[in-house]
Amino acid sequence: MNVVITGGSRGIGAEGVRQFSQRGDKVYFLYEKEHEKARAVAEETGAIPICCDVSNGQAVRAAFSQIPDVDVLVCNAGISITGLLHQLEESQWDRLFDVNVKGVYHCISAAIPCFLKKQSGSIITVSSMWGQVGASCEAAYSATKGAVIALTKALAQELGPSGIRVNCIAPGVIETDMCAGVAPEIMEELKNETPIGRNGTPADIAKAMLFLADAEFVTGQILPVNGGIVL
Repeated sequence: MNVVITGGSRGIGAEGVRQFSQRGDKVYFLYEKEHEKARAVAEETGAIPICCDVSNGQAVRAAFSQIPDVDVLVCNAGISITGLLHQLEESQWDRLFDVNVKGVYHCISAAIPCFLKKQSGSIITVSSMWGQVGASCEAAYSATKGAVIALTKALAQELGPSGIRVNCIAPGVIETDMCAGVAPEIMEELKNETPIGRNGTPADIAKAMLFLADAEFVTGQILPVNGGIVL
């Protein structure tokens, strides 16, 4: 299969690139700034890196013009800003939605013509447990991830008759760069609150990507990969 993963230079996206590549898929991954990390992932996996800001529709269309065919699209690229809502700059709010929501829109819109031509395809979005239940001091981020969940459910109904499946992964606390600024004691508390007894890893999410890519009778679902911290 031909697989496209956004935000593929590090963290969850990079692990997704590794696992799809390891099983023999042809993988293309989009990234914005991390050129050295993208080069390292490409050399490790044989995947093809494409520099692209997913919030820019023209850039996304140009990126997809370099990809001959798409069977699986993983919309993983995302950013986070933490802080009280009333202290958030409007530009920060806009940037969150531009990347986390509009970026998903741009990539799905670019891939749909290929899916429609084949009458098949799998779209996997990546939300968050905060998109399901919300989080204090992450209201804007939670709003973007809630929007991704709603978009997933709507598109599953819209695209299902054309043989296209749309599902979403809602990660819990995953040990990536996004958590780098979280105090160690907070990470420990979150681990202790998780029934599984640990925080998640990028590999946990990548395995869910592989499952949803292949699950031919699953669509419109939000798969919580959170160790039970949100039930």
